Formats: sequence, C-alpha cells, structure tokens
Amino acid sequence: MNEITATGGGVAFEGRNAVELYRLAVLASALKLYALSRMQVNRAYTPSRMMTAAEYALGRRFKRGAYLAAAEALYVRVDELKAAIDAERAAGVN
Repeated sequence: MNEITATGGGVAFEGRNAVELYRLAVLASALKLYALSRMQVNRAYTPSRMMTAAEYALGRRFKRGAYLAAAEALYVRVDELKAAIDAERAAGVN
C-alpha cells in the first residue's frame, strides 16, 4: 500500500513509492536551490553528492554542473510516482 495522508498533525508517507516520491522531491528541490542560488540546504548535501544521488535514482548520467536538468528529471519521476499512487488508490490496491 502506498499512500500519502495529511492531517492536522502532519503528513505521512506510507509505502515504498510514497517514501521514494518524498525523497526525490526533496532532492530535486535541493538541486534547484543550489542551481539558482549556489546555496546548499545543509552541509551533507554537497553538489556532487546530490548529483550522484540523482544519477543513482534515475539510472542515467548528467553532465557536470547540470543541476537544473537533474532537478527537472527528478520532478518528472516524482510526477510519475504521484500518478502511480493515484492509480493504485483508484484501483483499491492494498
């Protein structure tokens, strides 16, 4: 079961696809922030580590410094995961 639920107390990402969606959305956001402002979201998210994580998640290589291209590709994957979760919910898969 993959589901994203929001209540007054927060948001829960339940299931493998939902957790992956969140992970990729955060990574894409961090890459976009770095590309536009050269600001890192934290000390562990260095540009090279973010690009390595994006390449691993997407299974393809990006040119050095292609932060926006990697972020856009991650956003496309996030949209695919959202559609898969919605389709799963509509089909009533548990």
